[in-house]
Amino acid sequence: MKYKLLAVDMDGTVLNSQKKISPRTLTALDDLSKRGVYVVVSTGRNLAELSNYRDDLRAMNYGIVISGGMIFDFFKDAPIIVHAVDEKKILQLIDFGLEARAMIHLHTVRKSIARQEDIQNMAEFGMGVYQSMFDEICERCTDCKEYVHAHPGEVIKVNLYHRDKISRDKNFDRISKMNLSISYAEAFNLEMSPANVTKGSGLVELCDFLKLDIAETVAVGDADNDKEILQTAGLGVAMGNASDEIKKLADFVTLDNDSDGVAAVIEKFF
Repeated sequence: MKYKLLAVDMDGTVLNSQKKISPRTLTALDDLSKRGVYVVVSTGRNLAELSNYRDDLRAMNYGIVISGGMIFDFFKDAPIIVHAVDEKKILQLIDFGLEARAMIHLHTVRKSIARQEDIQNMAEFGMGVYQSMFDEICERCTDCKEYVHAHPGEVIKVNLYHRDKISRDKNFDRISKMNLSISYAEAFNLEMSPANVTKGSGLVELCDFLKLDIAETVAVGDADNDKEILQTAGLGVAMGNASDEIKKLADFVTLDNDSDGVAAVIEKFF
């Protein structure tokens, strides 16, 4: 099979443990793009959270971002497809977050929104590694519900960063009844998108847009929110640092993210 598209996750995949892209991986991505292959970022991050990597990701034509909630054209700097969460469900998720004393994080087309009181204490939610990024790029709101009311139809994903597994699991049980796509990420995080919206559905939508056969795609990831895209792509590749569950559903397991696993995939399959 001659593959025509490579979709790569960010955290734990393209990014190493220091949240950087190594020179070897960066060169491999650039060279692949120059050969006419679509190089696509497939991430739970929003555009604001990708801003510091735009130079590194210059080879990437398109993005399956916000966990499949938006397909984005980086060259035109414009969204292609957007899936917003129903407002009533967002407000209910916010209530669950407030009750659990969780950090509420809203993703829109171009912004990352959270409360200042939560941003300044991210280590309490197992998110300390992202402290500097949130300090820099996150827009502050004092009341998440007021923000949602003032920006109807803009929220594409809701993250709830919990303080512990007990509160996370309690909210998972409640949210699982709401007809939303739910995935685990980081320590005690739950990510909620509209029903049936995943990175896998995003890959299908992007292939339809580009007139590509899904069999011509390779997807690489490491986490719970990569399950669907690894199962959807023509070739699903798990990182060496992925959980055993992710590795079992993948077609191939590459090296870990500190050993240029993505570059190894490019060298082997492209």
